[in-house]
Amino acid sequence: VMVWLRRTTHYLFIVVVAVNSTLLTINAGDYIFYTDWAWTSFVVFSISQSTMLVVGAIYYMLFTGVPGTATYYATIVTIYTWVAKGAWFALGYPYDFIAVPVWIPSAMLLDLTYWATRRNKHAAIIIGGTLVGLSLPLFNMINLLLVRDPLEMAFKYPRPTLPPYMTPIEPQVGKFYNSPVALGSGAGAVLSVPIAALGAKLNTWTYRWMAA
Repeated sequence: VMVWLRRTTHYLFIVVVAVNSTLLTINAGDYIFYTDWAWTSFVVFSISQSTMLVVGAIYYMLFTGVPGTATYYATIVTIYTWVAKGAWFALGYPYDFIAVPVWIPSAMLLDLTYWATRRNKHAAIIIGGTLVGLSLPLFNMINLLLVRDPLEMAFKYPRPTLPPYMTPIEPQVGKFYNSPVALGSGAGAVLSVPIAALGAKLNTWTYRWMAA
């Protein structure tokens, strides 16, 4: 019975984390941030998404002990978000109004780290967490560049609930320290490591709680 309860609890955690990850995506700049905030919120979005991805992915990966499950987790969240994209499209918004963030390549790097270090948990936390934080802003900026004129979309289809501080503005282009990719990668790489450690610790806590 305890084995069944432990497994059930873990799978329940996985579902809860995946659903909440999708909700976080929707609320981090309304995740239509590509159009509403455009470049302005890219750093905030990058930090929230890299930490969200790493905590769920490493929890899932260490639970199974099988490299590849981080990518599986990222795929689940991606599918959930595509469903949300379809819902907005069904409400009459243009297809380009929402760009689904790119999590899968960063999760693959986490899986590769875990596999290359022969399932070393600490290497996955430090190296894998850093790689997720560094890579996610880059992949998402490439994704953003493929969207048809996000600023035009923002002004043409404003969100009815958009607060004043999220009003779309023209991006500041130029110096390196104003680069949203550089800032997002730097902050994400630093913050993803302790959040990855938290995800690993959640796995331990769950086992201890169920074994009590």
